[in-house]
Amino acid sequence: MNKKTAVVILNWNGRKLLEKFLPALIKNTPEEEADIIVADNGSTDDSLQYLKQAYPSVRIIPMGENYGFAEGYNRALAQLNYQYAVLLNSDVEVAENWLTTAIRYLENHPHVAALQPKILSYNDKSVFEYAGACGGFLDIYGYPFCRGRIFDTLEKDAGQYDRETEILWASGACLFIRVDDYREAGGLDAGFFAHQEEIDLCWRLRARGKTIVCLPQSTVYHLGGATLNMEHPRKTFLNFRNNLLLIYKNLPEKYYRRVMLFRAPADCAAALQLLLKGHPANAWAVVKAHWDFAGRKKRYKAVRRENLEKSKSGLPHGIFKISLLWEYYIRKRRRYEMLEELRTKKMIND
Repeated sequence: MNKKTAVVILNWNGRKLLEKFLPALIKNTPEEEADIIVADNGSTDDSLQYLKQAYPSVRIIPMGENYGFAEGYNRALAQLNYQYAVLLNSDVEVAENWLTTAIRYLENHPHVAALQPKILSYNDKSVFEYAGACGGFLDIYGYPFCRGRIFDTLEKDAGQYDRETEILWASGACLFIRVDDYREAGGLDAGFFAHQEEIDLCWRLRARGKTIVCLPQSTVYHLGGATLNMEHPRKTFLNFRNNLLLIYKNLPEKYYRRVMLFRAPADCAAALQLLLKGHPANAWAVVKAHWDFAGRKKRYKAVRRENLEKSKSGLPHGIFKISLLWEYYIRKRRRYEMLEELRTKKMIND
C-alpha cells in the first residue's frame, strides 16, 4: 500500500537529538500511515551511522552540505512523492495520535493547505512553546505572535485554545502541508536560510486563498533552541533580516511605506535596548540585518510583484491591524485573548 504521508526531519549534527526523540516518533507514528525520513544537511558527526545501525527502516536523504532549513527542505521534498509532508524539527517529541488526527483532518477538509498541532514546551509540558504555541499571527508592523505566546510571555495551557482555528502561519517546528500546495507556492525561500521562512510561505498560501489552521487535538512537545539558542547573534540577525524580507515580499503597497517608516526607528530602539542589556553583538546583528535587507531588496522586486499579483485579498486573515509593541509594552495586553478581544471590537466598530 502506498503511503500518503512523509514525516521529514532535517538533521545537521543532531545525533543526540535523534537518540532522544526518534523513539517516541516511531512509537506514535503508525507504520502503515507514514514513512519517517531524515534529510541530512551535511552532518559531520556520526548521525548517519547511528541511524543506519539503530533505525534501518528510517530512510535517509544525504544532501552533502548544510543548505539551511529552507533549501534543505526544498531539496528533500523535491525527491519525494507523497500527498502530505510533515516538516518536523529533530527536537520534537510527538504525542499519541499526533499524526492520525492531523491527517484525518486534512482528508476531511480539502480547502486546508497546512496545519500545525498544539506545541507545548518539552521542558514544561504545562506551558506553550515559543516557536508556534497554538497558531501564529502577525501585527500590522510584521511582528509575529501566537495563541499562547506574545513576545517572551508564554501562557500556561489550561485548554483556553483547544478549539481549532484559522491562523496566518503554522510553525515550522511541526508543519503539516499538502505537497502540491507547497510546490505551487514556491516552497520555502532559500534566501532566508533559517527562521521565519514558514511565515513567509504561509503568508503566500493565505494570500492566494488557501486556509491554514491550528488543530490542538494533535499535540507535540518542542525542546527549542537546539540549533541556535535564543540569544545567539546569528539568530537575532536572521530573525530581523527575514522579518523585513517577508514584509517586503508580501505586504500590499497600501500598508508597506507606513510600516517601514515605523520599523526603522522601532528596530533601532530594539538594538539600543540590546546594547544597554549587555548584548553588543546582538545589537550589531540588528544593524547588519537592515543593511543586508537593503542590499537584497532589488533581487526581490520581481518576487514581490508576483506575490501581489497572485494575492486574492489585501491583508490575509491573521494579520491584526494593531501595534503589538504598543499593546504589549504600553497597554500591558500580554495574552492572546486580550488581542483577540481588541480585534473583535475593532471589527465591530469598522
